[in-house]
Amino acid sequence: MKHIQSAQNPQVKQWKKLSMKKERDRSGLYLAEGFHLVEEAIKSPGTIAELILSEGTDITPRFDYKDIPITLVTKDIFKSLSETETPQGIMAVCRQKSSQAALESAETFLLLDAVQDPGNLGTMIRTADAAGIDVVIAGTGCVDIYNPKVLRSAQGSHFHLPVVTGRLEEWIPKLIEKGIAVYGTALEGASNYTEATPAKRFALLVGNEGNGVSKDLLEKTTENLYVPIYGKSESLNVAVAAGVLLYYLRTHQAQ
Repeated sequence: MKHIQSAQNPQVKQWKKLSMKKERDRSGLYLAEGFHLVEEAIKSPGTIAELILSEGTDITPRFDYKDIPITLVTKDIFKSLSETETPQGIMAVCRQKSSQAALESAETFLLLDAVQDPGNLGTMIRTADAAGIDVVIAGTGCVDIYNPKVLRSAQGSHFHLPVVTGRLEEWIPKLIEKGIAVYGTALEGASNYTEATPAKRFALLVGNEGNGVSKDLLEKTTENLYVPIYGKSESLNVAVAAGVLLYYLRTHQAQ
């Protein structure tokens, strides 16, 4: 086990750079912090490049980490790397994985258009995972899928299903060409979601917190749906709406 005690160590400086999207994109690495995220990452073979452990922190025996390099750092160094108010003393340097094979064989998708709130994005990734969706694709304008707040909100779902970025204006026609129905979400020119007869293979498209899905994308979909509002609220939170629609489409999909 390597032990680092200086904040000026080049390795520490490199880890700190992973707080920036530019460096995550360049290196293909990101940090996952906390016991739960680390445990989920360990269960995903080949994901973890190394573990970072704070002095005084013990790894639970249930973690199968025997083949993963571990670096021990001081509490001050760990705190400087941490994105949380009360660090748990453990984080993993994770590899961004290629998901091409999974994308080709997938039959259900969640498409996200310019979702900017990391809590919303992470919650929708977690919901897609719970609903048994095969792939999440974050389109242009979305917050980074490896943003620390997104990772915490997703609660490890990044390690359960492919979460990728892509150009939705290219993906939607491609999915429809493959026979996958694409359901957009809109407040106008749309059908009540309970009137839809979901296809077995489908994609749900949800959009930006303030502006919804762009009109250009809505014009490319198979059908557009809305969730009715019975009270006085102007709209549903996008993550809540996505949960309602994903479970409806999944539960009622054609066999």
